[in-house]
Amino acid sequence: MKRAESRWCMRTLLAIVFAGSAGLSAAHELTQDECVEGGDFIKNAALSRDYGISRDAFIDRMDADVRLIQTFPPELRWFVQDPDDEAFLTEAAKLVFDTPAEPDSHRSQFLEACLARAAHSADLGAHAAEASDQ
Repeated sequence: MKRAESRWCMRTLLAIVFAGSAGLSAAHELTQDECVEGGDFIKNAALSRDYGISRDAFIDRMDADVRLIQTFPPELRWFVQDPDDEAFLTEAAKLVFDTPAEPDSHRSQFLEACLARAAHSADLGAHAAEASDQ
């Protein structure tokens, strides 16, 4: 993948990350392990794409899986504990099909964006805690 395309993918993913940041203070804070697992999921989405799964088939299956996961209490779920998690993972999966790159590249981009999201969420939580202490 060309460097300009890679930068565009990263900017798009980071835009998705921060698009819903206004509500992140109430959202579940992602852990490093969740980001790594999410990155593995995104890499596997890219591998699925490379083996011929269509975007629509993958996203339809993912949506069905998310609906099933949501029948469990949030604390027992992996990654999609709230709507922000679901949107973040779904948009990253769509990027795999909309802007194809190597599976490891998609994984790395997701991991970087996820860790940035987690850090941003933690910062918002810290600021909210400081404000409530005052």
